[in-house]
Amino acid sequence: MRTLPNPRAGVRRTVLLITAWASLASASQSMPPGLYDVTTETAMPHLEENLRYATTHERRCLTHQDLSQAFPILAHPALKDCSLGDEVREGEVVSYALICTGGHGTTGEARWELGEHRVAGTLRVKLGGKNMTLHQRVIAVAVGECAAQKLSVR
Repeated sequence: MRTLPNPRAGVRRTVLLITAWASLASASQSMPPGLYDVTTETAMPHLEENLRYATTHERRCLTHQDLSQAFPILAHPALKDCSLGDEVREGEVVSYALICTGGHGTTGEARWELGEHRVAGTLRVKLGGKNMTLHQRVIAVAVGECAAQKLSVR
């Protein structure tokens, strides 16, 4: 005797696929790609008062994929062998581990809070061997759209 396939199994599979796709779509839209006004604040508490803080402003295109590279301090020679990786997402919060390959003991982490029109991230770094800490805060406020070809430009 031959058994017929259960038509409900196909419906359940379709509903599961649609649900998974919808959750991925909403997750990727919590930080819409676009043009942002970006303010970066760097704080180094171990320095003298007048050297302790630095603030910059710029306008640039950002996407979710840019978050792991959005901190300008990562381009500094002291962090040349460090990058952010191991992305973890919990709701509207995205966090990364600072991964350094130079064996100098530098550690850190970054945490982004995603909003519909604003994202804010903080990178905390402890420089190995020097027992010095610093943090960099990036606040980006959406101001418009970027041309499609410019979305990946930093």
